[in-house]
Amino acid sequence: MQLRVSSYEDVKESAQARAAQPRASRRLLLKVLLPLLALGVGFSVFGMYLTRLQVAAPVVAAFRPCVEKPAGLERWIQPPSDLMHSMSDEELFWRASWVPLVKKYPFKWVPKVAFMFLTRGPLPLSPLWERFFRGNEGRYSIYVHTHPSYKINFTSDSVFFKRQIPSKVSEWGQMSMCDAERRLLANALLDLSNERFVLLSESCIPLSNFNITYQYLIRSRYSFVGLIDDPGPYGRGRYNPNMAPEVNIDQWRKASQWFEVNRKLALSIVKDATYYPKFKRFCKPHCYVDEHYFPTMLFIESANLLANRSITWVDWSRGGAHPATFGGVDVTEAFLKKILGGQNCSYNNQPSSLCHLFARKFAPSTLEPLLQLAPTLLGFGS
Repeated sequence: MQLRVSSYEDVKESAQARAAQPRASRRLLLKVLLPLLALGVGFSVFGMYLTRLQVAAPVVAAFRPCVEKPAGLERWIQPPSDLMHSMSDEELFWRASWVPLVKKYPFKWVPKVAFMFLTRGPLPLSPLWERFFRGNEGRYSIYVHTHPSYKINFTSDSVFFKRQIPSKVSEWGQMSMCDAERRLLANALLDLSNERFVLLSESCIPLSNFNITYQYLIRSRYSFVGLIDDPGPYGRGRYNPNMAPEVNIDQWRKASQWFEVNRKLALSIVKDATYYPKFKRFCKPHCYVDEHYFPTMLFIESANLLANRSITWVDWSRGGAHPATFGGVDVTEAFLKKILGGQNCSYNNQPSSLCHLFARKFAPSTLEPLLQLAPTLLGFGS
């Protein structure tokens, strides 16, 4: 009898033990899974929050055009606020060649003169030019091309402040000099208000006040580029027969590199792909491409638009490959009166005594005497 009871109790305990095992396993499983589940939910919520932070702003920005007002005409007519860009010459020339085909301007427009300074470095006569430009804002633009290693440094109140363009090395007598001039023209063409384009050096000075200069250029029917047909060794003697048929010897011309052109001719220079390769390949020293490329190309393309003279006075009387350079002792009242007087030329097919608007070459030492004489003789700077 005892043996039977003992067996029953053993069986009962064994059954109870087996029944308790699943419950214990479930409790253990719940203790492990619940924290993992909570952690997973937490990570999911956090991930969704981060995703919303990263994606929400672009999604909103993508739909902004639906609520923004369309861009107005200002976007297209305003000149670049910063002349320092990252365009290559190829990109710059292409961009500068855009031409509005509707000639009537749908906005208030004041034509401007672009003053383009081609210099190796500093602008020592800038104080004189500051006085020349003073009070004439809105009628001029300034562009400065220097050696790429030189950075011009003017204060924010200067007319030359931030007027330097991206530049490359240019060498006298080399195609790189014409490249620099084309670069200046292309940057100036980005301003749709620029109608006349004057190339100057750091040694140039103005011979009249701004208003006279401005009216003279804006009202001119012609651009001021020389077209000398020199039969001698320094003219036709520099011609290379390999330039034909694009350029024949009877079309070969010579002039000073310091030109002035209107917008139409500036565009012709920038977009040229016909004559440029010929001059780059066959006009090498002692050809001096900067004296022949633009005069010859413009003579072939648009001779009827050229005045066949320069508006920049120089003195070649001392001989040599370069014109005379003047120092401080040369700049006297008598000297300036000599430059200003006794001139005869044609302006808009009429006789004129005002033939030169600028003069060169003036050394840095001429600044002080020029500043003193400008109010009485040049008409500005008082």
